[in-house]
Amino acid sequence: MDEDPQEKPTSGSWGRIACAWAVAFAVLHFYWALGGSWGLSVSAGPLAEERPGWFVAVGLWGVGLLCLVGGVLGRLLARPRPRGLAGRVVKTLGWCVCAVLLVRGITVEVLLLTDTAGQEIAVSPEQRLWTLLLWNPWFLIGGLVFGLAARETGRAEGPSSGAA
Repeated sequence: MDEDPQEKPTSGSWGRIACAWAVAFAVLHFYWALGGSWGLSVSAGPLAEERPGWFVAVGLWGVGLLCLVGGVLGRLLARPRPRGLAGRVVKTLGWCVCAVLLVRGITVEVLLLTDTAGQEIAVSPEQRLWTLLLWNPWFLIGGLVFGLAARETGRAEGPSSGAA
């Protein structure tokens, strides 16, 4: 009896971390969308200074809202997995988010390290440094966390889930 309360706080922890990761990224995008500039110029380059309407609407507000959806997904991954189609959809979406974040982080990292794009894409040395050391690792961490959350979801469904 005493083991169940001890196990419950740890089950779903990766989902809660995924939720926090996504919400933190959403808050940062909303800060930028409202006019904040810290960190934006080194990640978005000239778009940060020009702030065209499409960039603010899609790249800042849109990505922020998408991150909030990711936060909801992280929260769902933290809960005991429902049976049937709903549980499979949540788990599959978790793996999809994992894959997208990892592919994005790895691809951009490789492109910048190998300088594959060359002079065709204007990336300042400061942008390259910040992207390699901060932004890409952020995407890689998010991908790993969502993957761990998807892997963990439903695992705590031992004997206690049937007793309810």
